[in-house]
Amino acid sequence: MNLAIALTAARYGAATANYMEVVNLLKKKDPQTGLERVSGARCRDVLTGQEFDVRAKCVINATGPFTDTVRKMDDKNAAAICQPSAGVHIVMPGYYSPESMGLLDPATSDGRVIFFLPWQKMTIAGTTDTPTDVTHHPIPSEEDINFILNEVRNYLSCDVEVRRGDVLAAWSGIRPLVTDPKSADTQSISRNHVVDVSESGLITIAGGKWTTYRSMAEDTINAAIKTHKLKAGPSRTVGLYLQGGKDWSPTLYIRLVQDYGLESEVAQHLAATYGDKAFEVAKMASVTGKRWPIVGVRLVSEFPYIEAEVKYGIKEYACTAVDIISRRTRLAFLNVQAAEEALPRIVELMGRELNWDDYRKEEELETARKFLYYEMGYKSRSEQLTDRSEISLLPSDIDRYKKRFHKFDADQKGFITIVDVQRVLESINVQMDENTLHEILNEVDLNKNGQVELNEFLQLMSAIQKGRVSGSRLAILMKTAEENLDRRVPIPVDRSCGG
Repeated sequence: MNLAIALTAARYGAATANYMEVVNLLKKKDPQTGLERVSGARCRDVLTGQEFDVRAKCVINATGPFTDTVRKMDDKNAAAICQPSAGVHIVMPGYYSPESMGLLDPATSDGRVIFFLPWQKMTIAGTTDTPTDVTHHPIPSEEDINFILNEVRNYLSCDVEVRRGDVLAAWSGIRPLVTDPKSADTQSISRNHVVDVSESGLITIAGGKWTTYRSMAEDTINAAIKTHKLKAGPSRTVGLYLQGGKDWSPTLYIRLVQDYGLESEVAQHLAATYGDKAFEVAKMASVTGKRWPIVGVRLVSEFPYIEAEVKYGIKEYACTAVDIISRRTRLAFLNVQAAEEALPRIVELMGRELNWDDYRKEEELETARKFLYYEMGYKSRSEQLTDRSEISLLPSDIDRYKKRFHKFDADQKGFITIVDVQRVLESINVQMDENTLHEILNEVDLNKNGQVELNEFLQLMSAIQKGRVSGSRLAILMKTAEENLDRRVPIPVDRSCGG
């Protein structure tokens, strides 16, 4: 939505720039009053470090949680009006909610609002509301994740086990709740927006929410026109189509399927995301070499995002791998593991388009992995299974899992390797490439010595029983292999005379 607004503004003549920060505000004396007036800003390009001045008749501070940072550049004694509040959200598999039904409860156990909604074929749940410090890198806490999970349990059938391991991604956002600096009651925090004009003419728009962005913008521009005596015609934004909206229709995706040979799921995603600009993305799509789909190579198999979106994202000012996984697609928000799997290919495609050298590619990979680990919940997800995890299994379960383990560890080494798994899979006529097997074992190889010890396997099974881990490929693979091995008994042939 942010992109659609920015691109629409650019279409009407706005100059836009991302990865730009304000270092300080520029001022000059008003010859009539002798007072200093804000006349521009000193800006820094965060990616290159280059600094430059931007002069303006009017400066508007629309910086969300960073509202007070800019206000104090104007007046270091300005009272803070923004109370940042952290809102944590989690994403769970789609089967947790009906496809077209959501739930909102304004009265949870501690008075906070909780919602539980189908989103992007997944389920999104939230939210927390706790005071926080302003940061560029908010991190979801395990405490907040568990609060949401505990609330979610109240709305589901007792047959449904709400497992910690089903949290596929988690993130924290910062709401810029505000108090009106001109209000007598300075303690009242509002979710509505406030327009403030400082003595030096800085216009601040604070608070509000995405759903009221147009109204917020109109009020702000009206204040700017009045304060700085600007010339302007009537507002043109009521009913204005944002980028991609003009020629969109609910059946647009069918044309994408028919004209370009895209999968229906991919076409629906492109139409819903890019509107009538979806055709530009489709034109960039690579040929798959398959009978169907003809074009549209996916970044990861279970999501409809395609490689062409990386190239198109660069056209829409994407500069980093994090931009692609979180701001041009929703991969990081839907499944952190899938996003990590897609990263090498995304960096490769971006490197080719933006002429990155090997050092820059490695830097992008590292930065994006840190982003997933800390800001998108990968850390709290991975900590559900560590080499310090307790094993709390019944003796009968331990015996059962030991027998399963020893079917792979046939020579009683006390650990299993890729070779052991390949041997068992071959015996039941299952083929799997070595790289995939390495990934599967690495998820459980807690001490990273290239093998899975019995203790690590029991830790995994204990974590699965407690619901801290779900979807373990190794656990499911070993269970399936064991069942197939047990079914392989000799077929009696005596009644056919031994034939």
